[in-house]
Amino acid sequence: MQATLKTSVTFEGPGLHAGMPALMKVMPAKADTGIVFRRTDVPADVATLEARWDHVQVMPLNTRLVNEAGVTLSTIEHVMAALAGCGVHNALIEIDGPEVPILDGSSAAFVRGFVKAGLVRQTAPLRAIEILRDVEVTEGDAFARLSPATTLQIAFDIAFDDAAIGVQQKTLNMANGTFVRELCDSRTFCRAADVETMHAKGLALGGTMDNAVVVDGDRVLSPGGLRHSDEAVRHKMLDALGDLYTAGAPILGRYTGHKAGHNLTNKLLRALFADPQNWRWITCDPATAARLPGVGVSTADLDAVA
Repeated sequence: MQATLKTSVTFEGPGLHAGMPALMKVMPAKADTGIVFRRTDVPADVATLEARWDHVQVMPLNTRLVNEAGVTLSTIEHVMAALAGCGVHNALIEIDGPEVPILDGSSAAFVRGFVKAGLVRQTAPLRAIEILRDVEVTEGDAFARLSPATTLQIAFDIAFDDAAIGVQQKTLNMANGTFVRELCDSRTFCRAADVETMHAKGLALGGTMDNAVVVDGDRVLSPGGLRHSDEAVRHKMLDALGDLYTAGAPILGRYTGHKAGHNLTNKLLRALFADPQNWRWITCDPATAARLPGVGVSTADLDAVA
């Protein structure tokens, strides 16, 4: 069965890139709504943005939605990951600005809010997207791939010159609260050398040491250091889960990312849906539903979260 929140949850804070403050309210929604954002600071007739892969505008550092009227909403990936990881299939999200609040740079605050609100099971059946054959896209030496699997699995590897990050790799089965326990508190990260460049491009204007991990060579500049020794690759996996949720339903398949990012994951979804032989809809029976992210998540899973 599909699920939505029992009660609304409100979040407030600046966006990472534009730095503009925003108030965001995540509300229950009817079955088959999916995840829908509504900008309250623009006229109502152009305010709606569906969180779908074909409404994603290619951006280098975040996932941005755009509707037919040209209205945009940036940096949706962390709240999308939290919705996927908590098993929320339907939600209406009102926000009074152009970017989702960055909060601490992870999905942890969103997860806490959703777990505290609780879920309501809806009578409508839950459908999932089953991957039928390998689909891969590349960009230079980076690639992203979806392969058949009975659960959602994410495998990711990264390589950075900065010794504080270096080479990291991780693979997780995302069933039964894994996202909450293993990934949701991992923060976005950047190199100190890149901060000035991003500022010059009008990006990361709301970034601080409190909402991003900043590294310089072998040093972690952010107070308190890392939450996990491999926090960087964990955050990449968090981003991937959020971006994959723009497919419009849970995915049953294995995602493999090698130096991948938001653009490549969206290109992968576009390649997936370009050929109907790549995938099919399935209606989840209890055994299949039990293998999806978010099933069985409780406050006990938050004990592992920073």
